[in-house]
Amino acid sequence: MSYTREIQIEFNHCDPAGMVFYPRYFEMINSVIENFFADVVGRSFADIHEAAGSGVPTVNIETKFMHPSRLGEIVLFALRVSKLGQSSATFAITASLHEKKRMHTNITVVWMENWKTHRWPAEMQKTMQNFMENNA
Repeated sequence: MSYTREIQIEFNHCDPAGMVFYPRYFEMINSVIENFFADVVGRSFADIHEAAGSGVPTVNIETKFMHPSRLGEIVLFALRVSKLGQSSATFAITASLHEKKRMHTNITVVWMENWKTHRWPAEMQKTMQNFMENNA
């Protein structure tokens, strides 16, 4: 089991052919991560970023696009925590419709405080560790 979120493909996501313009997937990926932090980790991006210099920037992303998504479709995004370090987390995110994969990404984020990488706050790391173990 993983964290899931449905996203409807809207006109603003699409190119003139009515398919998702690939950079829009990165916005959707970020939305899934942002909602994961709010819903599972217990810290919204608003809370994280309100503290001066705190954040979770992306440091690596590898993505494969398998099939196009089209205007009006509702695509299921599934997030797993695949690796958790002292200051980083790697998420495996798959977008699919009717069991057909549309896109897969591995994305690594780091925890920052005062614009420098720091260890995850203990409660956040514990929550992500528990989620990873319970959803392996």
